[in-house]
This record gives sequence, C-alpha cells and structure tokens, in this order.
Amino acid sequence: MRRIALPLTIALALLAVGGVALGQIAPRAYLPLVANGPAGPQLAGCPVFPADNAWNQDVSALPVDPGSDAYIASISAGGSQFLHADFGENQSYGIPFVVVPPSQPLVPITFVEYPDESDPGPYPVPLNAPVEGGGAGDSHVLVLRQGECKLYELYHASQVGAGWEAGSGAVWDLRSNALRTAGWTSADAAGLPILPGLARHDEVAAGEIRHALRFTVWRSQRGSILPATHAAGATDDASFPPMGLRLRLKASYDISGFTGQSRVILEALRRYGMIVADNGTSWYISGATDPGWVDDDLNQLKGVPGSAFEAVQTGDIVH
Repeated sequence: MRRIALPLTIALALLAVGGVALGQIAPRAYLPLVANGPAGPQLAGCPVFPADNAWNQDVSALPVDPGSDAYIASISAGGSQFLHADFGENQSYGIPFVVVPPSQPLVPITFVEYPDESDPGPYPVPLNAPVEGGGAGDSHVLVLRQGECKLYELYHASQVGAGWEAGSGAVWDLRSNALRTAGWTSADAAGLPILPGLARHDEVAAGEIRHALRFTVWRSQRGSILPATHAAGATDDASFPPMGLRLRLKASYDISGFTGQSRVILEALRRYGMIVADNGTSWYISGATDPGWVDDDLNQLKGVPGSAFEAVQTGDIVH
C-alpha cells in the first residue's frame, strides 16, 4: 500500500538515515541466525538495532493513550476484527529476506516512484533475491549484508537487466538509532524498516521475540509518531491511527490457553507490542517467510479480538 507525503518542514528535528532494499529467508551458509542476544535482538552476527532502539523497547508499563478506545474501534471498523498472522506454511505468504556476505557484489538500483525519498544505489542485492508475493502486491525485497550490518530494503521491486527497479528504497545501519529524514518514506509506508518488525521462526523456536512486530490497518490518519517519519493516510479524522502508533496486548487478556508459536507471539505483543507500519488489512501482523511455521498453531491467533489491545503513549503525532 502507499503513502501520502508530509511537508519536510513538519519535523526538522528528525535525524536522517541511509536506506534501501528488502529481502528474504537467510541462507544458513554464512553466520548462524541468533534470535536474541544480551544486548538485544541479533541476526546473522548483527544487532537488529541497539538495545535501546524503539523497536526493542519494553512498553508493558507505558500509559494508555487517551485515544485508545477510538483507535481500536476504527481499526476494526474496516471489517477485520481479529488478529491474523500474515505468514505461515505456504511459502508464498510472509515477507522473505536474504542474508548476504560482505563480498556480495553491488548492483544498480533505479527508483521510479519515490526517487527523491530513496537512498541511492548501488545495493548488494542478488539478482535472484526473493521478492515478496513473487512480485505481486508490495513486492518487498530485504537484504541484510553481513560485516557492515546494513539492511537494504526495496518496495515494488523487480529485477531488471543487471540490477533492480523499485518504487522506493532505504538503507539502515543496524548499529544506529538514526531515523529517516522528516517526511520521507522508506520501503514501508511509515518510513520504518521492515525486517526488525517481522516475526521470525528462529526467534519463536528459541522461545522469545524481543522486539515489536509490524502490522497493518485498513485506514490511517494523516500523521505519524516517531520512529515513523511518514504519513500514509488521507483523513484528518483523529479516531484513525497514525503511522507509528503502538499497540500492546492488554495485561488482562488471558493467554494461558495458547500454545506453541502463537503463545510466543502473544507474549511479545504484551511486552513489546506492535507498530502501525502501512495501510492494508486490519490486524494483520507480519512475519518472515519460513518453512518452520505451523498453520494449525498460528491459527490460534485468529481468536484474539482487536479489543484485546490498547494503544500506548510513545510520542506526539506529527501532522
């Protein structure tokens, strides 16, 4: 889904970041995947942002946003009222990513939709990198380059000639808390990175997700909350969520009957929550494509209503 640009003057205090490219399931040929580390989430020998990054923040004790009830009601008003894992056993679902070595060759990237808000190439994206949905829909490509620990993400990507064509792209230094330039999009509508917000099977198999998850809503207001830097909504109705709004599973919601993969995900949603990252189907949480997912297990999430969540205060809305 796409974006509505905000004036660059709205939040000049934001820090600029480099950014581009998205990918898929990491080949285990290089460094092993490590779901968690003492300093925060880890992946392929790299931190997935510093431990104090917003994605890794424990929000279980934050105050409830005064607009929480209105936000929850508006999210469900689009028709979908229950949580849904937008990933599973079917390998055409989920958002794939690929891990490449430091020697991965750079290739040219041509941006055709948001070139002024994209980090210029070249990027170390393999010509056979997996594309979300096989090239249908948002067609994200995510690439993590080892050694430099940079994340390259692309939106609306397709392989062309000796490189790639994409709608937009962003490069993220996973050792830094730097954000996109104020008003800029990324490979995601909210100007956020995608890979750090995915539920990954290796994390779930290790028994713990230590970061927030990415999710979508059917309609959003024209505004954003840091670390989101870009609005994707066309309405000024304050009952709709802004990009970057963070929800958490209520402490009062009983998850004792949930098991396996769903239980690990719900525990993460209670502690770290989930962040509005794009317009799409309401309550759909994102995960990495992986053959280890079990649909019978993940389907337990379909019984969790949107009313089990509450919005928390993490910052002011930038309009």
